[in-house]
Amino acid sequence: MRGYSLEKMKHVGLVLILSVLIGLSVGALDAGFGRVLDYISIFFHQHKHLLLPFLGFAGMLFVHIQLKYGKDSHLGIGLIFKAGYGEVSKVPKRLVPFAICGTWLTHLFGGSAGREGVAVQIGATVAHAFGRQFQGMNYKRFIVIGMASGFAGLFQTPIAAIFFAMEVLVVGHLTYDVLLPTMVASFTASFTSEFLGLSKFSYHLVLDDRLPWFLIVRLVILGIIFGLVGYLFARTMRLTRLTLTNHFPNPVWRIGIVGIIVSILLFIFHDGRYASLGTNLIVDSFHGGTIYPYDWLLKMILTALTLACGFQGGEVLPMFAIGSTLGAALAGIFGLPVDFVAALGFASVFGSATNTFLAPIFIGAEVFGFDAIPYFFIVCAIGYLCNGNRSIYSLQKIEKEF
Repeated sequence: MRGYSLEKMKHVGLVLILSVLIGLSVGALDAGFGRVLDYISIFFHQHKHLLLPFLGFAGMLFVHIQLKYGKDSHLGIGLIFKAGYGEVSKVPKRLVPFAICGTWLTHLFGGSAGREGVAVQIGATVAHAFGRQFQGMNYKRFIVIGMASGFAGLFQTPIAAIFFAMEVLVVGHLTYDVLLPTMVASFTASFTSEFLGLSKFSYHLVLDDRLPWFLIVRLVILGIIFGLVGYLFARTMRLTRLTLTNHFPNPVWRIGIVGIIVSILLFIFHDGRYASLGTNLIVDSFHGGTIYPYDWLLKMILTALTLACGFQGGEVLPMFAIGSTLGAALAGIFGLPVDFVAALGFASVFGSATNTFLAPIFIGAEVFGFDAIPYFFIVCAIGYLCNGNRSIYSLQKIEKEF
């Protein structure tokens, strides 16, 4: 028994050491990826009239190279989900450079996309590679550790990252057996990227600590609205991807034709307002900028078209933009502060679209302040219950299916 305990302690110690190494590596990669992406986004907005017309052509070139040299890298986040379920035994290391370079290319030419999906792929690939170096390791658990470190390194919200990684693969099932190494990797990645100069979005909400009944009623209604919008985004992503695949079976021509259409639409709708990450919309929502009541809908449609036709990038930042602009637009109707409702939308639409519950609550807390947890809990809980178990991640499983 004593020998077993010693072996168990050695195993746990090794996993924790690997978690630190994973956090350091992923945090550094996220910092490099994110900082370059910030510069690219600025460069695009300075030269958008020159770059945006070439979006479709850039996409065609990238997809051609990826199909020729990328092996399974075109599967993207789907490959990470398969590895997390044990359906594939190996995640190719080339997934990382293709995901990073593809996302840089998307934003250089103005595609409407995010960056979180790439960070999760970086983290999962690195963690999987570390885990495979040692016999007796559960490779599937390292996928969870890696996903958390990737998310935390990019957004610097380590608690939200922990719960996101633990609940996103199988809805209703939390992988508590990897809680400790996931915590270590997540916080290490977050501290590393912060140390290396990657900026974090944060905003302090000024709140009343009371929860009167009439405010709770409004929060419930807002939760229903945000939940339905998250459901709509998940459905739009799936239907758009299916429709484009059926009409344009050749992936090179698909991204070229749809990319040209997207670039035209981005020009037509407010001259590139909905291009790239959507951080401009988020900033406007919280700092008194102009918000149109249809901002959230146009950002949703253009993001769905960009990602469904084959461009690299993530969905989370666009979801934050969708939620915050919708919240800002609804604030006057509900008689509540604009920044308060925008923050609720920021977190809740993310939760309902990814079919997660705990992660959006802590996203809200880590970005806007832990004093706001009661408000985020109510809105995110209602949003989660109203999303019909839909998710932007098509391979996500429900616990009863797992």
